[in-house]
Amino acid sequence: MASPTDRVYSASHEWHKVEGQTLTLGITKHAVDQLTDVTYVEMKKPGFSFKAGEAVGMVESVKTTSDIYCFADGEVLEVNSAVVADPSLLNSDPYGKGWLIKVKIAGQGKLGSCLDAKAYDQQHP
Repeated sequence: MASPTDRVYSASHEWHKVEGQTLTLGITKHAVDQLTDVTYVEMKKPGFSFKAGEAVGMVESVKTTSDIYCFADGEVLEVNSAVVADPSLLNSDPYGKGWLIKVKIAGQGKLGSCLDAKAYDQQHP
């Protein structure tokens, strides 16, 4: 599956989709495949402010627990309660219904260090 071209990708396998001052954050199909079955999702609550590169939550699978990072400065606006209630949405639709949080962007932070879809897919075929 080719990664969607309307977002950027971090080396730690998060995707960031920016629309105006709002950023939607999720994890890539490659990350989901490495984790295997995701069993638990915990994200910071709305109102939580952070700097680029700080953990904004975590995903747990049968294999491991992984922190989730956002590469822009911001504040959590919304948590995807559907994914918290049913983590398998990450396995079935990581680029759609499996988004994790929406963020009000306060600064571009480290988004410039992220990869476009083509570069990400070349590194993670």
